[in-house]
Amino acid sequence: MNVKQFFHPVLAGVAGCALMGSASVWAGSLEQAKRIHDRLTGIPPTESTLLAMKESIDQSGDGIAAAEMAMENDAFYRVTLKNWVAPWTNRDQTQFVPLNDYIATVMGLVRDERDFREVLFDDVIYTASGVSPAYAPNNNAHYESLESGTSSGVPYIFKDRLQRQLQSTVTGLPAEATAGVMTTRAAAKAFFIAGTNRAQLRFTLMNHLCRDLEQVHDITRVPDRIRQDVSRSPGGDARAFLNGCMGCHSGMDPLAQAFAYYDFTYDAASDLTGELGRIEYHGTGAVDEATGTRVQAKYHINSTTFPYGYVTSDDRWDNYWRAGVNAQLGWDESLPGGGSGAKSMGRELAYSQAFAECQVNKVFRAVCLRQPEDATDRAALATMTAQFAADNYRLKTVFAATADYCKGE
Repeated sequence: MNVKQFFHPVLAGVAGCALMGSASVWAGSLEQAKRIHDRLTGIPPTESTLLAMKESIDQSGDGIAAAEMAMENDAFYRVTLKNWVAPWTNRDQTQFVPLNDYIATVMGLVRDERDFREVLFDDVIYTASGVSPAYAPNNNAHYESLESGTSSGVPYIFKDRLQRQLQSTVTGLPAEATAGVMTTRAAAKAFFIAGTNRAQLRFTLMNHLCRDLEQVHDITRVPDRIRQDVSRSPGGDARAFLNGCMGCHSGMDPLAQAFAYYDFTYDAASDLTGELGRIEYHGTGAVDEATGTRVQAKYHINSTTFPYGYVTSDDRWDNYWRAGVNAQLGWDESLPGGGSGAKSMGRELAYSQAFAECQVNKVFRAVCLRQPEDATDRAALATMTAQFAADNYRLKTVFAATADYCKGE
C-alpha cells in the first residue's frame, strides 16, 4: 500500500511524530482499519474507505461498523467467501476449484443476511443474472462464466449478480427433496457420486458441525440400523466391529438413510469424473429395479457381507446421537429427532449448538489466520456464538465481530 493510501494529508503531522502518545492512538486506529479490510477482503482499501473505517473506530471504540463497511466490497465475496467455502465442496478439501452452485449459494445467503441455518435445508439456490450460459443441471459452465467473465470489460460484481431462486424450480427436484447446499449439483458430484451416500453425511458433519466421524464415535448406540455392507467381524475379529466400526456406523447409518433416494448419475465410459453428470432423485412412484422401492441401488450393495444387517426400504432417518456422548452437540429439543428425507435431517443438524459453534470457529480461523489459542479466545468465541444466535444467525455478524477481535494483532 502506498503512503498516499495509508496516510491522509490531515494526518501527516500526526504521522511525523508517531512516538507521541496522541499520535500512536491515531496510527493505531488507522492500522486497525486497514487490517480489518485486508482480512475481510484480501485487498487494500481505497483511501476514502480507509478513512471512513478509521473514523468509525475512533467514534465507536470498536471495529464492528468498520468491518460492515469492508464487507460491502465485492472482494469479500469473490475472494474471502469463495476461498472459505470452496473446500467444503470437494473431498480433497481444496480451495482450488471453480466457483459452483454450492459456493454461490453460501455467498448469496451471507449477502442477503439470511438465517444461515437455511444452508442445510432450504429450497434455495443462487444463480447469476445476465450471465451466459444459463444454469444447467448437468454442468458447471454458468458459474465458471460468472467467475471468469466481464461486462463491458469489467469483471462481474458477484454481490450484484447473485440472485436467489427456488432450487426446485431451477434444478427440477421436488421441493420436498431440496436440502440447501446438500442437494446442489456440486455437493452431489462430490458426495453422492458412487459410494453409499455416507460421504454426504460425513462431509456435512465436517464442514458444518466441525466433527469428523472420530469425534462422534460412540459404541454405546444400538447398531440395529447398520447396513448389510458392514462386516461384523472385519478380518475375522468381531472386536474390531464392536470397538471400532460400530461406534461410527450405529449413528451414521440411521442419519445417512435420509439420502436413500439420491444419486449422481453420469456416463462413466465417456465422462470419467462426472463433469457432465447430474443429481438424480427417486420421487413418488419411482421404483429402482435393484431394490424394488424408491431406494437407490447403492444402499443395497455388498449385501452378502452381512446378510442379517439392516435393509434400507425408505428414507426414514433417526438421530441416535441425541443420547450418549453426542448429546453434548446441543440438539434442538423442539425438533423430533427423526423424520423422512434430507430436508428435515438437514434442519436437525443446522439447529444444533454444534452448527453455530462450528461457523464461528471457521470464521475465526479465516479472519484471524490462526487457531483459537487460550481462554481469552475461547471466551470470545462463546460470546460470538451467542451473538450469532441472537442476530438470527446472520453470518456477517460473526465476520464483523471476529475482525474486530483480531484487529489489533
